[in-house]
Amino acid sequence: MESLFDSINVRDLLSAQDLSDQNSPLSAPDLRLLIDRVESHSLQIRSQVQSYLASHHEDFASLFSLCNDAVSQTLKVSDDLAGVLRLVSEHPADVEVREVVEEMKAKREELKVKRELLGLVGTIVSLNRRLESVKEALKSGKFQFAAQGLKELKVALRIGEEDDREPLVYGLLRTEWSQCFEEIQEVLVKFMEKAVRFDGDLNQIEVKYHLEVQNLSGIPLQIVLEAMEVVGILEYGLAKVADLMIKYVMTPFINRGQPLSFIEKSNQDSAVLEIVSSPDSKLEYLDGELLYSGIVLFIKFIYGSICFQKSSWIRCFGRLTWPRISELIISNFLSKVVPTDASKLPDFQKIVKCTSDFETSLKELMFISSSDDKDNRLSNFAENVEVHFAFKKKTEILAKARNLLLECDFSIPQEYTRDSSNWKNDGTSIVSSSHVVDLLFLSERCLVSKAAKQLMKLVHQTLQDVCLSSARVALEFYHAARDAILLYEVVVPVKYRADFPSSIKEHAVFADLAPRFQLLAEDILQRQVQLVIYNLKEAIDSADGFQNTHQMQQFESAKFSIDQVVFILEKVHIIWEPLLLPSTYRKSMWTVLESVFSRMARDILLLDDIAAEETLQLQRLIHLMLESLSSLFESLATGDPNLHELSVDSREDLIPSLRKIRKLSELLDMPLKSITASWENEELLCCGFTVTEVEDFIKAIFADSPLRKDCLRRIQNTSF
Repeated sequence: MESLFDSINVRDLLSAQDLSDQNSPLSAPDLRLLIDRVESHSLQIRSQVQSYLASHHEDFASLFSLCNDAVSQTLKVSDDLAGVLRLVSEHPADVEVREVVEEMKAKREELKVKRELLGLVGTIVSLNRRLESVKEALKSGKFQFAAQGLKELKVALRIGEEDDREPLVYGLLRTEWSQCFEEIQEVLVKFMEKAVRFDGDLNQIEVKYHLEVQNLSGIPLQIVLEAMEVVGILEYGLAKVADLMIKYVMTPFINRGQPLSFIEKSNQDSAVLEIVSSPDSKLEYLDGELLYSGIVLFIKFIYGSICFQKSSWIRCFGRLTWPRISELIISNFLSKVVPTDASKLPDFQKIVKCTSDFETSLKELMFISSSDDKDNRLSNFAENVEVHFAFKKKTEILAKARNLLLECDFSIPQEYTRDSSNWKNDGTSIVSSSHVVDLLFLSERCLVSKAAKQLMKLVHQTLQDVCLSSARVALEFYHAARDAILLYEVVVPVKYRADFPSSIKEHAVFADLAPRFQLLAEDILQRQVQLVIYNLKEAIDSADGFQNTHQMQQFESAKFSIDQVVFILEKVHIIWEPLLLPSTYRKSMWTVLESVFSRMARDILLLDDIAAEETLQLQRLIHLMLESLSSLFESLATGDPNLHELSVDSREDLIPSLRKIRKLSELLDMPLKSITASWENEELLCCGFTVTEVEDFIKAIFADSPLRKDCLRRIQNTSF
């Protein structure tokens, strides 16, 4: 049968093989021959088909029988389905099923509500029983159990989180809880009042360990404190004890001009702290050691006798008393020993150290916080007093220097002039006077005014005070000595070398060297900056103007140039940052970076023909350079709180060409219309581009076309 379906090749039936040849058209005999051969071929096909059907008669009969059976079964299924549909339409069972389902759903919801109500009732009954057990515990003196019960009930009843949609019974239970809370608070506070008492006749504090209130007796003090902590009223319960200690112990102890001491006595039932006068009544709180040691002894008594060496309790007591104790120490001791003269600063340093050690001891006892700087009240005051003293003295020194310059007469007495007989032929003076001094950097002498001598004496005294002062005060004194010279240059008539012109010799002046050194340093720094810029220029020159970067060799050359630039900048960063002031370092580095980015942007914009692949490579080079300099950008933000969060916009404001190079990277991948729109909305102008640069850039990237001509015309006609 396969041969029946083969295609008939007309060329096989003709004598002429090339049917496409117009020079050899078919003749009439050829056409008749073709018709005869086609008819013969069709007869052969018909004969083969008949033979095939005859030989496969049984197969075709079986196939037709199978099809007939399938049709019969389909008709039977159709009849069965019609019967089911009639049955359903006559008896609608779905309605009954739906009703049963809805009834089951309603019953289930009703059961759920009843279960929830039953659970709520059970919860209410449980809470009520717990409240009753708390009341019984209060009556029997089981304060720990009562306190724990109140704490758990506070969570269960959501105290402080009331909801209007809650059952009314919750409000009643909260009222019961509040009554129990007030009752236990009142009882525990009464116990604390009984626990700590001050005896004015014996001048002592007594702490009882076993307490009795009304019909409750033998209650341990520690149990009372634990119950107050659980309930959350420990600070409230210790408040009256703290007031008692401040009033009868700390205030007399600190206010007294002469030292007091403490004597501690304890047994199983109580502890006593006696306040007695020091055996040596002539002693005073000179360096704070006696005062601080007495307070530490008192706090140790509180720590052991009242707080039972529990850190959370002594910390609570410290929060209640330390602000008042520190204020007493500052007002009655520290403020009275503040030095009025620099010579006494070393003695004051001893007090500062003693104060710091005192606060360290309190931190070890956990009386004050070791992490909260606010608790370092005494140290902060002492250090601030030191700085205020130093600032005040600095102001006084500068005021004296100013007055010296304003009140001094700078005229030179006649005997010291060039025409006087007191001068030798070689130009040196034969008069020995305090006005004649040796030059510091030259082996000659000069005349100085009275103001210069007095100013140098003032500066010398200040520098002597530097040697006697702490680091912070010494720094302020040093600045005062420096500013006395820097801010007020002393102009003094002097005699310099003999080779000066005669018209200048009588008017030559000596000025302090600091501003001159500053100018010299600035000149050296500028030369260093220019040297770095020159080296960077040579590194960029090796990129050959960033031409043909779509070629691998040229791209690698440009990439090596960028790597050299980054290496030079990193080396400069490592050298400059530790040596220069932060502001000077940032200013110098900004200048160097400006030269790099502006040069790179200029070279790219000077390219007259940029291929499509070349734009991608140029963009890649720019991104590579900016990513490599990320750590350098971070160093420029270090040390200045105003630049700590140095954003991209801030960098671009400080380095204008950085904004331009970033925008150039975007332009390399931007459509022509978008570039034109960026020029028209002044975005490119704000980034530092000129109209000529934009036009040349478009001509270099985009081929000549009506669109390019239109965009160039729009750019030329745009006026800002």
